[in-house]
Amino acid sequence: MKIAFFDSGIGGLSVLHHAMRVLPHEQFVFYADEDHVPYGVKTQEEVRGFVQEAFDFLLTRDVKAIVVACNTATSVAVKDMRRRYDIPIIGMEPAAKKALDLDGEHRVLVTATPITVKGKKMKVLIDRVDKEHLVDLLPLPRLVEFAEREEFESQAVTDYLQQEFSAFDLAEYSALVLGCTHFNYFKDTMRRLMPPAMHFVDGNAGTVRELVRRLKERHALEDLPQTIEYYYSGRLVREEAELQRIGRYLKRLDKVYELN
Repeated sequence: MKIAFFDSGIGGLSVLHHAMRVLPHEQFVFYADEDHVPYGVKTQEEVRGFVQEAFDFLLTRDVKAIVVACNTATSVAVKDMRRRYDIPIIGMEPAAKKALDLDGEHRVLVTATPITVKGKKMKVLIDRVDKEHLVDLLPLPRLVEFAEREEFESQAVTDYLQQEFSAFDLAEYSALVLGCTHFNYFKDTMRRLMPPAMHFVDGNAGTVRELVRRLKERHALEDLPQTIEYYYSGRLVREEAELQRIGRYLKRLDKVYELN
């Protein structure tokens, strides 16, 4: 059986990319809802409908677990999906606790999509972990749009990030939390704008660890040749141009993987 990774768009490849390294003998399905990306500026009702449609499709693909490699979809729809489907569903949340645990004295800047920043799940998370009121939130909706068109290091991206970061004295911060899987593609551009002592924190490694834990509980880990099927909103990706596009994203992730 296969492990499914679901995202609103191509950002979830960053979680799959990590899982491919940790689980070299598993078979994967990656579902990007390219028809409806970006989720972060849509209503919660719309997002729940998109996620349910994707899950209904994925359950036809012989999957044994679904990783919701999308912070927005996790915050809006994972609770409902877990009630609806009898399968391990691993969600993501911005790694604010991890960032605070690594320092605990300096401020932490959590970046995410607008719907995640404004959502109840984010408020509950911050109330739970941020006892010293060190966390600030910053929505970066345009990064999803830049990522979907493979624009990572342009002057427009740099100008956008400079403008958004200008409201904060980054010298006071120990960590930049990447609370959207699309944001991982911009690590090198962000790194050039951040103080040397400020580092990245994301939820990819923790999400994959939880996936492994859940599969071990069910004795469901495989020892097979690694394979990947890609789907755009339920359509199998066969076109060479699109497969090459996905390959470019994975190479991009190879480039930024070790940046911290």
